Amino acid sequence: MNRIATISIIVEQNNKETVQKVNDLLHEFQDVILGRMGIPDKAHNVNIISVAMCADEDKINALTGKLGRIDGISAKTLYSKNSY
Repeated sequence: MNRIATISIIVEQNNKETVQKVNDLLHEFQDVILGRMGIPDKAHNVNIISVAMCADEDKINALTGKLGRIDGISAKTLYSKNSY
């Protein structure tokens, strides 16, 4: 069963290589991503990204885990209580 989830991503290593890795992963999972919003925080040199998705928990966890293994990236997931 699929669940709605949001992944909050903080990009603290704001360089082209790190940003490209994040974008490549989001592109890889584009079939389950409902939308995304990015907020650049120039004062602190970080980017904040919120990703909404609908997928099974394994796929959501896979994306979160892959993001978290990138240097300079923090990623956390919040799940809906219901399955769809």
